[in-house]
Amino acid sequence: MMNKPEPNLIKQLNSPGWNLIEEQSDKRTTGTLSEVLTESHSRKSEGRSPGKIEQIETAIKLDMLQVELLWHQLGLPTI
Repeated sequence: MMNKPEPNLIKQLNSPGWNLIEEQSDKRTTGTLSEVLTESHSRKSEGRSPGKIEQIETAIKLDMLQVELLWHQLGLPTI
């Protein structure tokens, strides 16, 4: 009997920012979690490896000028 998927993952089914990576290749499919799961299922049904699914992590780095401009936008005094 299969366990239920984590509720957090169910909530993210329509969220963008997921990669499906083919094993033995640099080929990636990018889209929502639902889209990459569907592609993974298609590969498995064709007898291929379903691949590896990972969430794309976004790192945003702000320089001090950007930070000060955002403080100003929020109505915060620059120090």
